[in-house]
Amino acid sequence: MSKKNPFNALAGKSIEELAELEAELAAKRFTLRFQHAVGQVENTAEIRKTRRELARVKTALRMKLTPASGAAR
Repeated sequence: MSKKNPFNALAGKSIEELAELEAELAAKRFTLRFQHAVGQVENTAEIRKTRRELARVKTALRMKLTPASGAAR
């Protein structure tokens, strides 16, 4: 994923692929949070990366599902 536009990799994916990726990242986030609470996480930065990637996927999915997302409300 590039720093200039993190949505480039997600723009080409279908809605089904994004939904599957969202489920995988949500499960990974849950696992990391649980491990962190128990004290088993070695790389705590992975929690932040996963959370941000999940937010990007949710945003990309939302943009595909609502085509008028760029319009003012």
